[in-house]
Amino acid sequence: MQMNLFSNRRHRLSLLSMALVSALTITPVAADTVPAWPNADHQGTPSIYEVLDYHAGSRVSSPEQIRAYFEALQQAHPEQVKLVPYGETWQGRPLFYAVIGSRDNIARLDEIEAGMRRLADPRQTNERQARQLMNDLPASVWIASSVHGNEISPAEAAMVTAYHLLAARDGRTQNIMHNTLVYLDPLQNPDGRGRFVSRYYATIGLEPSTDRISAEHNEPWPNGRTNHYLFDMNRDWIALTQPETRGRIAALLQTFPLIFVDSHEMGGDLPYYFTPEAHPFNPFITSEQREGLNWVGENNADWFDQFGYDYFTREIFDAFYPGYGASWPLYHGSLSMTYEMGSARGHHFRTHEGEILTYADGVQQNFVAFMATIETASQRRQELLTRFYDYRKSGIDKGSRGDDRSYIFPNQRDLAGNRKLMALLAEQGIEVKQAQSDFRACNGRYSSGAFVVEAAQPSYHLIRTLLDVHVPMDEDFIAEQERLRANNLPDQIYDVTAWSLPLLFNVDMDICAQVPRVDTVAVGSERIQPGRVNNPDAAFGFAVAWGDMNSGRLLTAALREGLLVRSADRGFKHANGTDYPAGSLIIPRAGNPENLSAILSELAQASGAHVDGLERSWMQDGPNVGSANVQRMFAPNIALAWDTPTNVLSAGSTRFIIEREFNYPVTAIRPDRLAWSDLSHYNVLILPATSGGSYEQALGERGRENLRNWIQRGGVLITLGNATRFAISGEQPLLNSALEKKAQVDNIAEKPSGTRVAGNLIHDHDDHLRYLRDPDAGPDWVSGVIARANVDQEHWLTAGVHEQLHAMFIGSDIYTPLRITDGRNVVNYAGKDDVLASGFMWPENHEQIAHKPLVMVQPHGRGMVISFTQEPNFRAYLEGQHVLLMNSIFRAAAHARPLR
Repeated sequence: MQMNLFSNRRHRLSLLSMALVSALTITPVAADTVPAWPNADHQGTPSIYEVLDYHAGSRVSSPEQIRAYFEALQQAHPEQVKLVPYGETWQGRPLFYAVIGSRDNIARLDEIEAGMRRLADPRQTNERQARQLMNDLPASVWIASSVHGNEISPAEAAMVTAYHLLAARDGRTQNIMHNTLVYLDPLQNPDGRGRFVSRYYATIGLEPSTDRISAEHNEPWPNGRTNHYLFDMNRDWIALTQPETRGRIAALLQTFPLIFVDSHEMGGDLPYYFTPEAHPFNPFITSEQREGLNWVGENNADWFDQFGYDYFTREIFDAFYPGYGASWPLYHGSLSMTYEMGSARGHHFRTHEGEILTYADGVQQNFVAFMATIETASQRRQELLTRFYDYRKSGIDKGSRGDDRSYIFPNQRDLAGNRKLMALLAEQGIEVKQAQSDFRACNGRYSSGAFVVEAAQPSYHLIRTLLDVHVPMDEDFIAEQERLRANNLPDQIYDVTAWSLPLLFNVDMDICAQVPRVDTVAVGSERIQPGRVNNPDAAFGFAVAWGDMNSGRLLTAALREGLLVRSADRGFKHANGTDYPAGSLIIPRAGNPENLSAILSELAQASGAHVDGLERSWMQDGPNVGSANVQRMFAPNIALAWDTPTNVLSAGSTRFIIEREFNYPVTAIRPDRLAWSDLSHYNVLILPATSGGSYEQALGERGRENLRNWIQRGGVLITLGNATRFAISGEQPLLNSALEKKAQVDNIAEKPSGTRVAGNLIHDHDDHLRYLRDPDAGPDWVSGVIARANVDQEHWLTAGVHEQLHAMFIGSDIYTPLRITDGRNVVNYAGKDDVLASGFMWPENHEQIAHKPLVMVQPHGRGMVISFTQEPNFRAYLEGQHVLLMNSIFRAAAHARPLR
């Protein structure tokens, strides 16, 4: 379930909880009766009790215990169970899935999976061959559990399901095993679960508490939801930033399961949610797929009726954003869906009705949902196989006609971003090609090295979803959201409404109605193309053009090696005729080790940077090396606020980008230490966005003054998203900006003061709605769009950043621009006609953000404050803002003037 990141969503869940709780009847399940299934007659398989010494659902199993149980099953049934590793977490825990089936199907598992890959490519498999495969292939279901580590019962239910499939002797289960392969990914987030389990049992007392306000039901920061780097991995399926996601997608592209279940938990006052999903549906999900989701939901409902379990469908979790585990497989032709069990979040939980929900309840209900879904796959085997093949075939047909036949990436700037994006597409099963010579297409000229994605391939629907500039929501749905908003009711938009990868990467892309005629080579999943040093024996030194993450990675590596590096605030032309943009690096031989060439050759290879040898220092144009416009780069010590009130996701993605994308260490510091500690050791302090609190509360006036003094002495304070509220607060704010109220386009009655006020005439319904508005309200909340912004190319902070940038706009914070006497608005939203690049935004917000600041910088003494009014690190997929963030850290530290 989505973290409480958006306020309107919290309200929607609360309303739904109140509506459904009256119908919720809980009959607690005894742990020693799990799994319960008609006529199962379990035998011949080691139970959870026999392996782990406790009954299923009586204890929250650790990642190590879950692994141990599946290993025991494989040892007991080597002919029916295969454990397959698919990666390792940041903390070194193994990632694996189990394949369970009949002896015959497990014996020919490689052949079956190869058959699914052939069926997935109708270019290689004609309809006659496809029918032969369909007659032979079993159905397949992939059940992925507990991607959020504190959503605990699905992982336990995966163990129970495995036990039942192997131990049950009833005819129904035997039939399923005969014609169905079951893939169980029991633990998508072992690091998060490990965090939850250790904290839960460290908090529990003499007996488990049922009270929702008890310590054991309220995890400390960060809770177990996220992985090591505090990512919500249920949003990572299109960005593939985390090893857990990358490994899982690679496994799915080898197996192509017909049904994919992403099993979660939600608040314990709600019963059980399963497919079909809520509106809106992504337009690239077909009517046949939506019908298939109903097949699954109806059979689940029949089994829940039989067991007396309550459930609901369609009311919360939509299928619009493609980055969910419950969505991404749909665009490859599978059926995929979200399941949500009301969580005990421990052993016991008292609901609003006073009933006791147990952990065993959740395990049992998940087990029933899993088995019902597996049964649907078994019974609908032929139809599911046919529709899978037809979906893939239709993609080729659709991609071969129309105006979207190819996507061309010129690859003339930001080579690192282009390369990484192409690798991401390749990792997701999309065929990418690179031109080997110059060519023309759709009235454009392209150079050798341009990338081409042809639409006529089996992954057409995923291509359109990820690469189209805008994926529209249904107009009727939008009209309903406007109606709800007009009546001050929460909207039903569940997540961001824009995610176009070319926009997020800020790379150039042309959509063409023809397929280019040019020799190409296939592009693989290598995200970094090795760089090189040109003229390694050059007499003076070396230069590196600034402007992408290749040069950024080389900078951080050089600084960590202790090299002397300088960076130009303005572009320059070297004596050899080569132009270098602002920010470009100069690495002289003087002051560096004798083996500088060898060091840079190794760094270029790893970073992807191209390093040019310079015979002399003379510049034809622009600043020379000794100019005041050329800064020496220092290796800054970076501190990051870490703990309440920081937003877990903001803190995690920021640390991840700096440590794993920039390859540079960060020191995490708890906010209460910032209030009084000596910060002179640090050059840069980053305040992530907040959630459930504020820095004003955490730091107080003493903390504000401690930071102010540190900045005055040469520190660089960076605020992200709503952390900028801290910078503008107080009698002497660190940033002379302010939050705006909602811009009013018509007259609104003033708030009444006193018991008698001037009369108002309300002429019609629209007048009535205007009267109800709060004149002091902020702008309406926006769930997430991609906005265009214009970059001030004359400021050192934007060196190497393209003149136009794309940013996520989420929430309602709109800031006033800085006066020119206070600082600079170095990145501003575009005008109202251009600002919305993709997604749905309320018209009033659309107009109000025009020309407002996205990034501001204000000097203070020898230091400065840099404020991003929106998150530059949202989900770590705003690749196009990485250079700007790197400038804010490394170039800002060079421009600050602390005592060195």
